[in-house]
Amino acid sequence: MVFNMCFPKTGGNALTRTTSEERKKNLEIEKMIRKDKKQQARQVKILLLGAGESGKSTILKQMRIIYSEGFRLDERKEVRQVIFSNMIVAFKIIAEEMRELGLEYENAKSPDYEKVISSAADIGPDDIVGTNTRYMTTSNTTTPISIDSLLEIIFPATKMFCVLGYRSERKKWVHCFEGVHCLMFVAALSGYDQCLVEDKTANQMQEALLLFESIMSLTWFKSSSIILFLNKTDLFKEKISEKPVSDYFPDYTGAANDYKAASEYFANKFRSLNRTEDREIYVHFTNATDTNLLKLTMQSVQDTIIQSNLTTLIL
Repeated sequence: MVFNMCFPKTGGNALTRTTSEERKKNLEIEKMIRKDKKQQARQVKILLLGAGESGKSTILKQMRIIYSEGFRLDERKEVRQVIFSNMIVAFKIIAEEMRELGLEYENAKSPDYEKVISSAADIGPDDIVGTNTRYMTTSNTTTPISIDSLLEIIFPATKMFCVLGYRSERKKWVHCFEGVHCLMFVAALSGYDQCLVEDKTANQMQEALLLFESIMSLTWFKSSSIILFLNKTDLFKEKISEKPVSDYFPDYTGAANDYKAASEYFANKFRSLNRTEDREIYVHFTNATDTNLLKLTMQSVQDTIIQSNLTTLIL
């Protein structure tokens, strides 16, 4: 039995046309890849890092106020619940401390108010309305957060990351930021006499020093510019006369109420942890709640970042 099979004629022109179109698409894709690589190479990446309770979140909020349009009315309304929650928590702590110390209220009605506050339920994370802004409660998250709203704010082609989390989680994400151009590290000067939220036996300042030392020893950040914010200077000034630094750091030999000597003492402690000879640590004393002061500080930071990455920016 014989089958007659017919096959369509394949013209050479059609095959050539298909190959040409595929080559054109490949060239377009390669061009896009090269363009993206060039843009990424010119993009300055900034990592904001620090120990717990150092003021990182406040600094981010201030940057939004300084460099963008600030917070919308609906965002400000949504954060009221968090503010009320923080106030209740603070009142509860004060009331508990007064009971332990055996202190009495000056106002006769205060015990009645205490009962009302004590009966108030704590507001948990599920009760907080989510927005694009990160609102802090008493707990921390452990996931790196890309602050996309700050793109192009400090200067063009900038991407900033803020990392918040428990110290046990840091090793999981720190390598993700290899090669960042600038590392901003925040430490609270006022934490020299305070313990960590997650570890009541650990000192906040000692923890900040340990974290900073571990960061300085990582190969991933050897070429990064280092900017140190020694934050909460206002609280530090108020504390040092009543709680001498030498009580917590015996090697401090300055006067108890000498703010300049005490602040430089801690600045030098951080500087001494730098293991790279040709890398400078730029130190700024900040109060994150003072918008004008932080604005002046950030102008200086901009100059530092631009000078340190001038070659990258002009390519």
